[in-house]
Amino acid sequence: MADEPTRLSKVVAALVPCSRREAEQYIAEGWVRVDGQVVEEPQFRVSGQRVEVDPRARLQPVQPATFLVHKPATFRSPQAQDLPAEARWAGDDSGIRRVKSHAAALVALLPLPVPASGLAVLSQDGRIVRKLTEEARTIEQELLADVTGTLAPGGLERLCRGGLVLEGRVLPPARVSWQSEARLRFAVKGIPPEALPWMCAQVGLQLTALKRLRIGRVPLAGLPPGQWRYLRPDERF
Repeated sequence: MADEPTRLSKVVAALVPCSRREAEQYIAEGWVRVDGQVVEEPQFRVSGQRVEVDPRARLQPVQPATFLVHKPATFRSPQAQDLPAEARWAGDDSGIRRVKSHAAALVALLPLPVPASGLAVLSQDGRIVRKLTEEARTIEQELLADVTGTLAPGGLERLCRGGLVLEGRVLPPARVSWQSEARLRFAVKGIPPEALPWMCAQVGLQLTALKRLRIGRVPLAGLPPGQWRYLRPDERF
């Protein structure tokens, strides 16, 4: 008589040995193979197959994930489906092992306009979601703006001192400086990236490209376009 199919998590719990919850985590983190193939579904049924747990297996703390993405220009703000395993940056040194649950209930924070590129954030961590929504106006964002045109007299001072009125709202001061003949650096708090084209137009410039380099203390750094990495446990916005 053939063996009765058994839930994979029950088999792993007996092999390790460990609790059923820990067995499910071993499976979800990709440490378990059935007949040589990785299986990540704890409910998978086995009947006589060879089940192996990687001898290097180490369970990571169960905690919510935050993704940093280099959004290319013309792409919409990233969503969970834009985080395939093959797009993970080789330089990710977070030490976090990807699991399917990391793609659940992700919130896109401080989204960039479609024409802009640079650092984008997706998180399922309630603390980070609250910080980048409730405290968004107090968090500095650094952006590079490529521009054409002729800067109006006193234009840079106008951008820096604040007071421009956009849709009935007075914009706060900003730190604005030239990086090259055709590129401005903006360090802003309480000014959304989508306001920068309008701000440039008020001083005789046309914005042709916008790239976000930093949110708070977290930089884009070497993250390549279209790739993602995890926010490291030691990083804070």
